[in-house]
This record gives sequence, C-alpha cells and structure tokens, in this order.
Amino acid sequence: MTNSAAWWRTAAIYQVYPRSFADGNGDGVGDVAGIRARLGHLKTLGVDAIWFSPWYSSPMADAGYDVADYRDIDPIFGTLAEVEALIGEAHDLGLRVIVDIVPNHCSDQHAWFRAAVAAGPGSPERARFHFRPGRGENGELPPNDWQSNFGGSGWTRVPDGEYYFHMFAPEQPDLNWANPEVVDEFDDILRFWLDRGVDGFRIDVAHGLVKADGLPDLSSLTPGVGKPYEDQPGVHAIYQRWRAIADEYTAADPKRERVFVGEIVGPDPEGFARYLRPDELHSAFNFDFLFCPWEPARLRTVIDETNAAHALVGAPPTWVLSNHDVTRVATRYGRLDYTGFGFDDRRHGVPSDLELGTRRARAAALLSMALPGGVYVYQGDELGLWEVEDLDDDLRQDPIWERSGHTERGRDGCRVPLPWSDDQPPFGFSPLADAEPWLPQPAAWKDYTAEAQDGDPASMLTLYRAALAIRPAFGDAPMTWLDSPAEVLAFQRGDLISVSNLGAAPAELPAGTIVLASGPLEDGRAPADTTVWLRV
Repeated sequence: MTNSAAWWRTAAIYQVYPRSFADGNGDGVGDVAGIRARLGHLKTLGVDAIWFSPWYSSPMADAGYDVADYRDIDPIFGTLAEVEALIGEAHDLGLRVIVDIVPNHCSDQHAWFRAAVAAGPGSPERARFHFRPGRGENGELPPNDWQSNFGGSGWTRVPDGEYYFHMFAPEQPDLNWANPEVVDEFDDILRFWLDRGVDGFRIDVAHGLVKADGLPDLSSLTPGVGKPYEDQPGVHAIYQRWRAIADEYTAADPKRERVFVGEIVGPDPEGFARYLRPDELHSAFNFDFLFCPWEPARLRTVIDETNAAHALVGAPPTWVLSNHDVTRVATRYGRLDYTGFGFDDRRHGVPSDLELGTRRARAAALLSMALPGGVYVYQGDELGLWEVEDLDDDLRQDPIWERSGHTERGRDGCRVPLPWSDDQPPFGFSPLADAEPWLPQPAAWKDYTAEAQDGDPASMLTLYRAALAIRPAFGDAPMTWLDSPAEVLAFQRGDLISVSNLGAAPAELPAGTIVLASGPLEDGRAPADTTVWLRV
C-alpha cells in the first residue's frame, strides 16, 4: 500500500465498471451495494485505489457517459448516501477513490440541454453548447464536416432548424467551454465530490473540451494538423484551474493528495507531456502501451518514448493493458497475425488462441507492473477473462453498434458482468440464482470465477495478488535496460530485475533469486511469452 502524499506516482489502480462488477439487489445490473459487498476482493488483490466509471443519473444512451445530473447517482446503481458510505468503507480499508468526470459532453436529458432546445436560437441557454445554423439553401446541411467518433455526422438538427455538435452519440451534446457558465459549473461539481471525500478524478475525453475558433471544416485544414475539436491549446487553462482546486483540498489534508488522471488520445509525446506539467494533470492513460502489439521491438520503443515524454515534466508514466473501451488483453494477445488494438478496427471475430493469449497476458501483467510509475487493472483481467465476442446482436447495447449501421459490434464484449462463484450463470454476480445479468456470461467462465481461482497457485488471480504484493519493492527506482537478445525485454530497477521473453526459444536468466514468474520455467530459463522477476 502506498502511504506517501504522492501515492499516485506509483499506485496500482483498479477500474470498476459499475454495471458489471457486482449486483447487490438482484436486478441483473451491477450497483453500489454490490461494490460495497466486494471491496474485500480489491483489498486482498492489493491495489491502492479504485477508479469508478460513471454512476451519475443518466438515460444510459452510452452506459452512463451521457450524464443528466453530475451531483446525483442513477437509481439503477443506488443512492448518493450509499456512495458516500462506499467512499468511507474504501478509505477504512486503505483504498483511495477516483471517480469519473465527463466534462466534454452531457446528456440530452440534462436540464441545461432541455432548456437550450426550448429557448431557441441565439439564447444564453444555447450558448452553453455548440449550436449553429445549417448550411445550404434551406439550412439542410450540417454546419461543417465534423464526424462523430461513434459514426456518422457529428451534428444533429433540432426542430427549429439549428444543429448541435456531439463528438459521440446525438444523446451526448458537447458543452461549450468558452462559456464562463460551463467553467463555473464544473468548478462546483469538482468541489461537490471532493467534499464527499473522493481522492481524485479520471477525466473522460480530457483532450476534447475546447474546439477551434470558428469550428473550421476538417477538409479545410492542412493534412496532419489534427482535428479542430481535439487537443486545442485552450484546454490547458481549464486544467490549471482544476489543479488549483485539487491543490486547495490537498493543502487542507496533506496526507491525501487529490489527483487528476486524463484520458488523452492523439497528441505527440511533447504535446502529451504538456498536460502533465506541474500545474496541470497529475497523470494520464498510456494508450500507446495499451494499443501496442505483443512484439519486443515495438514494446521497447513505446516504453522508451513513454519514459522520455514523462521525464520532460517529471511526471510518472502509467501502464494500461485494458479498459472498458478496449478488447480484453487475453483475446488480443491470442491472435496470431496481429496483437495490437485500434479504435478504428477492433478486429471482432478474428480467431484467437485463448491459451496463448492467456500466457501472454500473464507475462504482460508482470511486465507492466515492473515498469516505473503507476499501473491500471481493468476489472476481470485479474481473472484472465476474455472478450465475449459471440453475444447475440439483439442484446448489444453499445451505441457504436447502432451508429455504425450494425457493422461495428462495439464494446459490450469487454463489459460482460464478472463471475464471482458457483458453476453456472450468474456466477454469484447477483444474489439471486435465477437473476439474468444485463449481458449474458459464457458458461465456460465457471472455471474462471474468483472463488474457483482463490487458492489455486497456477491461477491468474493468484499471480495478480502475488505481483501486486511484490510490486512496491520496485519503489520509484529508475529503470535501466540490461543486455539481452532482441526478443527479450530485460531491465533492472533497484535490486529487482524483470525479464520478459517474447521470442520462441527459452531465454537465459541473469544471476539472482527468482521472486515471481508468470509461468513455469524450462531448465532454469524463461520459456516463450514468460516474464520473470529476480532479486539481485
């Protein structure tokens, strides 16, 4: 457990996707009551903090990332009082709490947006969003050529003829951060949750808040300039303002530094580092590492570039293998042709060797935990769960599925509810044996429940617990690459060495005492797709 004020610099943070973690009331949907009942799992696992995906009041057009009320909890998850109790119980266990905040957009059912639609063109209410008249003879064309990340135009027309911009689904109108009312509102939202004891915020689409002046067409820009609704210079003033608020709370309670974690996609290394300057965000997700295929040269390059970019501003890197938007690591790494990931091609249905993917996922877990900085664990990765790719199409709930015209199957496969116990669904996810989870679980998960893996020395759960218990020994020691074959990633931090063999032949290990291995050794050597930790 990290106890220093700067706990976040080396923390292991576990992502809870509330709909799918644990169901406390038997309705088949995860909730706060279920989370509270399973906090012991996270304490025993050995993480330092929990990041909760959105639980706010929401119509659930995008699984809660369409927020109708930032100061209340959706009834499907419970009540604000239950959340306050959860925060206190987590703190009692030594677990810090990070909550998602969604500042780029809200729900079309948010009171502000309903008022904007009703108020009409040119109103102060519409100035909180990006409303524009259409183009064409009768305004029948969108204001510009911006596209939604979920497919189709980024503009939706309202009955009076104006359009509003949404980077994602039409039910998620983008807020206008050039409007002081928006700025002040989020100041207050941050304070609302900080006053309830949260230790930080994960910022959804942190790079997307500010839009370029004039909302220029993408087609009018010089190639390579980047999208005019991402990574605009004005975003940094927002985070400087937010950092001052967090620092104010930290100053009042120095043992509990409040932190921000940015979801930042797109900038080059220097642009990425600008978000992590001492007066802005504390850390950010490492998508380059997450997207990287299981290939030694490319991984080494990503690791070096990550460390170099963060060193520019003295920020700690983070290492991420999975999250709620990405194909699960055991499935990705089991694909024989390409093991990387891209939002533009999820490679749904490409054959995957689960045994191979699991072996690589075990090795990657130890590799990521040995690197300097913080590490994230997405719920279920500690159980070795795979992407559920055979969901019936009529059960899919991700808006990507509809927006793409049923050509992109979306993210539901990594959001299937967790298996906790028993030998048939709902696998202890719900307290009622006949409860149907909101997405169906594979029958084969009976061997992957937390109960089945508990105490099994060869299980993924046992490996994660052991690695997270040893990991603090790396501390904040710098990283030095060791001489090794090209297919081997070997480095030392303090008195610990990590060796990951991504080649086909077994790799020799340096002198030292083995403290943990992701799989059995072969005559004292690391077989293919195996990571070994040694103490020297």
